[in-house]
Amino acid sequence: MEYRLLGGSGLKVPVLSFGAATLGGGVEFFDAWGATDDSAQAQRMVDICLEAGVSLFDTADVYSNGQSEQVLGRALKGRREQALISTKATFRLGDGPNDVGSSRFHLRRSLEGSLRRLGTDYIDIYHLHGFDAMTPIEEVQDTLHTFVREGKVRYIACSNFSGWHLMKSLSVAERYGWTRFVAHQVYYSLVGREYEWELMPLGLDQKVGALVWSPLGWGRLTGKIRRGQPLPQVSRLHKTAEMGPQVPLEYLYTVVDALDALAAETGKTVPQVALNWLLRRPTVASVIVGARDEHQLRQNLGAVGWSLTAEQVARLDKASELPPIYPYWHQRQFTERNVPPV
Repeated sequence: MEYRLLGGSGLKVPVLSFGAATLGGGVEFFDAWGATDDSAQAQRMVDICLEAGVSLFDTADVYSNGQSEQVLGRALKGRREQALISTKATFRLGDGPNDVGSSRFHLRRSLEGSLRRLGTDYIDIYHLHGFDAMTPIEEVQDTLHTFVREGKVRYIACSNFSGWHLMKSLSVAERYGWTRFVAHQVYYSLVGREYEWELMPLGLDQKVGALVWSPLGWGRLTGKIRRGQPLPQVSRLHKTAEMGPQVPLEYLYTVVDALDALAAETGKTVPQVALNWLLRRPTVASVIVGARDEHQLRQNLGAVGWSLTAEQVARLDKASELPPIYPYWHQRQFTERNVPPV
């Protein structure tokens, strides 16, 4: 397994990490992703990951209302030091007025709850799951810095921030000498390349590494969706398509056609090619892969240990390119002053 430095930190993370949103279940949205409980199957999934060098496990307090953290914590019992754990807070977890957001009150309660459910006394990477526009950034960053100073958190990160959210947070942290974000967990795939427009250049400039979630385009790049074929009977898209990114069908089919051709050339599967393409992109430190079962997990692990050629990458780039929105289309007319990151 290849390891990369996470942003501007000294922490090395595997290029593939395990997304534990499939652990737990009991909530309709997360059941659609997967619902592996704390049985031998969950234990086996963690075993396979550790044996393959996939030592980073990503979860969140809201995944199945905390059940994901509980299942993961039990699966890692007795071997905590072999793993890196990433979890998140900010989203609503409870019915009270302070059970949501990134206030000092909510973050403190969320962290203590995650530590308890995971059965650990520290979190390796602690994320803000989204931006909280109601809480002063100074309060948020001071709270996260305090967690690091207490030893309860090793590194801090964010997720789903816009460019100005991230840059302002970094600026506030730098102004007061507080701990900075080293990573940004982002949606990025061959059918979702908006990350490249502003967040990727920002990540390069500020040394913020990307942890990629939903790298198969919200389940669209599994190889089961093709031109002229109905949506498979077993697909989480039946329940979650409208909750996630919208992808024009003709565009999707064009990308899948290109993936099919390269899968045939390389002897790999469509998902493996799509994941390998992501691993060639600037700022990407780790790609988070989920799996319903052992077979799916082993398939995803086949995305590493080989590389697409430059010509093959260019073909996927061309098939998946979309016209950027303003001001990015304007900036791309002046590449001598605005050099694109890819």
